[in-house]
Amino acid sequence: MRETRWSPMTRRTFIGGLSVLPVFWARATAGDAPPPISAADRVLNVMDFEPLARAALPPAHFGYIATGADDDRTVMRNHEAFSQYEIRAHRFNDLSHLSTSLSLYGTSWPSPIYLSAVSSMRAFHADGELGVARAAAKRSMQLMLSTGSSIAIEEVEAARSAPVWLQLYPTNDWEVTTGIVRRAENAGCTAIVLTVDSPGARNNETLKRAIQADSRRCLDCHQGNTHDMWRRAPMFAGLDVSRVTGLAPPGVTIAFLDRLRELVKGRLILKGIVTGEDAAIAVQHGVNGIVVSNHGGRNEETLRATIDCLPEVIAAVRGRVPVLLDGGIRRGTDVFKALALGATAVGIGRPQAWGLAAFGQPGVEAVIDILNRELAAIMRQAGTPTLASITRELVVRSHGG
Repeated sequence: MRETRWSPMTRRTFIGGLSVLPVFWARATAGDAPPPISAADRVLNVMDFEPLARAALPPAHFGYIATGADDDRTVMRNHEAFSQYEIRAHRFNDLSHLSTSLSLYGTSWPSPIYLSAVSSMRAFHADGELGVARAAAKRSMQLMLSTGSSIAIEEVEAARSAPVWLQLYPTNDWEVTTGIVRRAENAGCTAIVLTVDSPGARNNETLKRAIQADSRRCLDCHQGNTHDMWRRAPMFAGLDVSRVTGLAPPGVTIAFLDRLRELVKGRLILKGIVTGEDAAIAVQHGVNGIVVSNHGGRNEETLRATIDCLPEVIAAVRGRVPVLLDGGIRRGTDVFKALALGATAVGIGRPQAWGLAAFGQPGVEAVIDILNRELAAIMRQAGTPTLASITRELVVRSHGG
């Protein structure tokens, strides 16, 4: 019997012969390809869901979730940077009772992982956000719903059976901003999460190549010859969007932040903060939390990974509000490292979309289960029985980083 040699490597995936973004995989020698995966619970790790999603989706829809900006380097950097941090495992600890739970904003979470905002989830599976919400309900996970949700917020809230957070694209029309916030609050949302990293046009070349490689007519799905979110997303239903020209005002200034803080009755969280200076300003102006995020590398090609931005944000915030992080989370060890560097919780975006595309709700549940299982495993190895015991001294920057 010939021995199978598995070697980790990075390659580019392809849509219609076009290179798009990296997938981390294990390749067998010729003739030793593993059998096809037919159920979510047979997938071994989060990265393995990506090629399954690619196979399940039309080229343009996979390109939409895959795309970064320019050369997609920030997408890659978000994950690669985690490998430049190493865990200092400690021994002689009582691990008879290990807990991954935390309390955030007065709510108990079974783990520090939450489902971050991803728009247009029906592009990946017919169940769309309902499949994600039901998975969140089964696993008691916090769900952040996108303004661009393809399903009405009231239906998503019902499927989740618990309050969701609304990620806010405010548009350039304050009346529309007000309408979205009021609808979300009336639906029971406990937090409005303002995205501050979408000030204008972005160069999503991978998506454009995928669209060119897709033989379908976009008009078959996108009525009115438009992909404009405000013309099709249910969150805008009943609002006058005739003056809307973009998802964000010309500038998210401090004055805009103050105005929004006055409008929002509950918690206001900012998503897209990557510097200590901006974090300090946000806290001074009354926000209740910060998400260190670069939009998964989709908006800006700066090459700064969110895990590299986290320490300066933590230092600037000084414990006054929770600091969350998203971008590049693919392993339980990634979660551990983010927590050690000061994050209160971490969000996943692309992985939940991959799981949904591949297997629907069970795929999302499997992604959650894998990350939670891996987190618990590294907590045992590192000698940390609780999240509170995951401290800064347990992580060091590698010599190669």
